Amino acid sequence: MQKKWIARVGLLLILPIVVALSWSTPAWAFTEEQRLVNEVWRIVNRSYVDESFNHQNWRSLRQQVLSRPLNNREAAYETIQQMLASLNDPFTRLLRPDQYRSLQTNTSGELTGVGLQIALDSETSELKVIAPLESSPAEQAGIRPADRISRIDGVPTAKLTLDEAAEKMRGPIGSRVVLTVAREGEPELDIQVVRDRIAINPVYAQLREFHDRPTIGYIRLNQFNANATVELAKAVHRLENQGAEGYILDLRNNPGGLLQAGVEIARLWLDSGTIVYTVNRQGIQDSFEANGPALTQDPLVVLVNQGTASASEILAGALQDNGRAELVGEKTFGKGLIQSLFELSDGSGLAVTVAKYETPNHHDINKLGITPDRLVPLEAITREQVATEQDQQYQAAVELLTQPSVLAGAA
Repeated sequence: MQKKWIARVGLLLILPIVVALSWSTPAWAFTEEQRLVNEVWRIVNRSYVDESFNHQNWRSLRQQVLSRPLNNREAAYETIQQMLASLNDPFTRLLRPDQYRSLQTNTSGELTGVGLQIALDSETSELKVIAPLESSPAEQAGIRPADRISRIDGVPTAKLTLDEAAEKMRGPIGSRVVLTVAREGEPELDIQVVRDRIAINPVYAQLREFHDRPTIGYIRLNQFNANATVELAKAVHRLENQGAEGYILDLRNNPGGLLQAGVEIARLWLDSGTIVYTVNRQGIQDSFEANGPALTQDPLVVLVNQGTASASEILAGALQDNGRAELVGEKTFGKGLIQSLFELSDGSGLAVTVAKYETPNHHDINKLGITPDRLVPLEAITREQVATEQDQQYQAAVELLTQPSVLAGAA
């Protein structure tokens, strides 16, 4: 089994893996399908964050599933899915070989599809939109954060896993998919989306000059991919050379990505302090620290909303708890679980919730989110109106950042 550093909406942290066959059943007595089921059982038994396994006897469940006839690989997959479903955790899931390959492709930044970041609501099991990627087909078609997708090409999403739903939305460039979208207080709407290559450009930066105010560096970070840290550092250096006196970091509708990118970007802004704690079923497992010096000491305001999730919440929580930035906007999404991705012996994959994270002040934000220092609701605006006079949250950040007391407090 190989270990992979992979992330999607959630964060992934690989833990050491030891897989062994049962002491009570010799290896030669297992069929190939039973070995695969046992492999999954062992990984979950060792790594899963909840040592009660959703208040069930996990060892007894193993005996039950291995006593069933498994005549082919599909039967093994179905048994594994049923076994994992008993945990009542949508993030712990089997990735069949094609889904596993697709996930690996996504993390490389090269994919074709509609460009949606999605999640399953753990309470309602509804498929929800965290955010469409900027300039993606989904965004251009009018899909919004917090939309609920009830059907994909007529197939009810309640019958699909998260990965099956994502797979149905992927496809060749130019092909079409119909998403049935539900919004609060509105009738369901069928939206046709034309799939395309998704260009993932994580950083947008611009110097904002005002007639009677200090100059501000505006940075919008759309995703924590492998290039995010380098591109954001370049943006800060450029804006510093252009005379920026303060910064607005826009994390709205940023669904997260790679854990390491979130940690490294926090280090760009912090001289010292804890960035995040990871907590497994035994308690505090690890922490990530800033190692300074920061790229700039200029004052910083961070914009957040309900589409700010996962690695974005790690960054926002680190900057807020360390007193480095004030948060403006709306409460964040609340995704504080960490998944490891394991490659199985047949080429499929297994995502397992192995831990949760806490902010430096030990706030568990899972299902709770992070409350900003200044709550500012936002009416619906177009992409073109983001970070303009029509953007109330942006305007609030500008007002806060250009107060004389804020600038005077900068080191």
